[in-house]
Amino acid sequence: MIAVLAWRPFTPALLVFLAMLIEAVPALGQASDKPSLPVHGIAMHGAPKYPIDFDHFDYVNPDAPKGGVLRVAPVGSFDTLNPYSLVGVPAAGVSSLVFESLLTRAGDEPFTLYGLLAERVEAPDDRRWVIFHLNPKARFQGGAPVTVDDVIFSWKLLKEQGLANQRGFYRRVETVEQVGPHAVRMSFALPVDREMPLIMGLMAVLPRAVYQDLDFQRLGMTLPVGSGPYRLASVEPGRAVVYARDPDYWGADLAVRRGQHNFEAIRYDYYRDASAAFEAFKTGAASIRLEPDPVRWATGYDFPALSDGAARRGEIAHGRPSGMYAIAMNTRRRPFGSPAVREAMILAYDFEWSNRTLFHAAYSRTRSYFDNSALASSGPMDRREKALLDGYLTEIPAVDLQHGYRPPKADGRGRHRKNLRQAQALLRQAGFQVRQGVLFDPVTGAPVVLELPLVHPREEKLALAYANALKVLGITLRVRTVDTAQFQRRLLDFDFDMVIHHWAMSLSPGNEQEHYWSRAAASRPGSRNYPGIQSEAIDRMITKLTTSREREGFVAAVKALDRLLLAGRYVVPLFHLSADRVAWRAGLRRPRTTPLYGVSFDTWWWDPSADTR
Repeated sequence: MIAVLAWRPFTPALLVFLAMLIEAVPALGQASDKPSLPVHGIAMHGAPKYPIDFDHFDYVNPDAPKGGVLRVAPVGSFDTLNPYSLVGVPAAGVSSLVFESLLTRAGDEPFTLYGLLAERVEAPDDRRWVIFHLNPKARFQGGAPVTVDDVIFSWKLLKEQGLANQRGFYRRVETVEQVGPHAVRMSFALPVDREMPLIMGLMAVLPRAVYQDLDFQRLGMTLPVGSGPYRLASVEPGRAVVYARDPDYWGADLAVRRGQHNFEAIRYDYYRDASAAFEAFKTGAASIRLEPDPVRWATGYDFPALSDGAARRGEIAHGRPSGMYAIAMNTRRRPFGSPAVREAMILAYDFEWSNRTLFHAAYSRTRSYFDNSALASSGPMDRREKALLDGYLTEIPAVDLQHGYRPPKADGRGRHRKNLRQAQALLRQAGFQVRQGVLFDPVTGAPVVLELPLVHPREEKLALAYANALKVLGITLRVRTVDTAQFQRRLLDFDFDMVIHHWAMSLSPGNEQEHYWSRAAASRPGSRNYPGIQSEAIDRMITKLTTSREREGFVAAVKALDRLLLAGRYVVPLFHLSADRVAWRAGLRRPRTTPLYGVSFDTWWWDPSADTR
């Protein structure tokens, strides 16, 4: 049975009685049929951090004043107000401001959800099913109550017509049934996926009365109706969208909402490109900016508003895993089936020079698929990792077993001759020969010529510098920027030699790891197993981490998976930032505590005493 966090006070005597009663109930053939108690929150591993009677999250200011307008400057355009449609590009903000889910995430826990539209949740220890108990006070905009019928309708609708990842998960629900005036039960297909109750807890709930007679894929600019803290106030298709705080928002006093959604209005003005959006911030047309460009951060923030105090900027540390931003090598193709070749390709990349010359020394070298978090493997293995990897230790290089993975290091001056000499030695050992400055493949007899397609022009300098280093080894790397449609098609079909990609990671990695690294995914078009990894050991670690019931075993499985991925040398690890780079107008304020996952503008507010002109 899941950890008991009572939804109402229990006396010690009553708790003893309930325990005896549970033990006395005969087994009904499934562990999932054992009684369970409704609780206010559910964690992927362990128990929720916050107690039943908590007042607010630790990373908010519960006394933050309401008011002001937050102006945001996204790049691009939009053509629909339906964030769950397969057709079109949705407007910024609509999914998080207008619509709500059954449960909501705590930003300072790896993966814990607390009651929102559903005030309580219950699930058995094996998580074969989940029951959501709706909050009787929950209301859609306009005043209609949120009902079980709306939940069932939303599940059916999104299962058939929602986004691709939604349809995949929601179809794992075997049955959905009403089990009380405000309660809905979802039962899941075997094999059991312990993440499913949380995934369904994050399902958006739409009002059936509004959407049942509409063509869901062609809503276009149809006014969205949800239960969230903001309503759509105005829209200029493709150009701007404005949300106004709902004065009648039903959940304003919930502990999970206190201190959040403080702006009277939020306005998104779209700009053609990043330079135009930056100019909007400089002139005050935008209130806040997350800066992704290290060169602009180093050289572009010298405008008058920063000098006279009208704007500010800072690096705000976070605890998100780095993920793996890397150059993937497609092992389905020669010569990348050889681990020695992959090792040589990694040795050829000079991070220190690229970081200093191209990026103003902005980045840290990525050493783990879960860098910047407690999930990253480092140093020698502990006993739990050794137990999990028993039988697979021969797949890990001796140097990794002794020290953990350490990417090769250069002097930062473009002189990494030692690394290149090591790369040349590895290639010779693998049978490759250099003739007149050209490396020849011993199997095909042909020169080694590779292609690296790009879709982001900003990656071109990095790729060309890498190509110059490979030329020293006799390898020709052709860097080619292609259009988005062609790039996506080639990814879907694994039609590339090498490709630059970022695998995002959370503090609670789960089912997506199968999509990233499994043997099944290696031959499944559209998966993100771009290197073509086929490893029994990696499959086993994915199973271990997705079925783990306690945090310690889960962390050990993630670290073991990390070690195997690094040991395979499937990618050339690049770099990451361990802080969010943010610029904001001086009248904006933020809580003293930043969530584990980084900056959350939902918790910021305007200082009513500040001059915000």
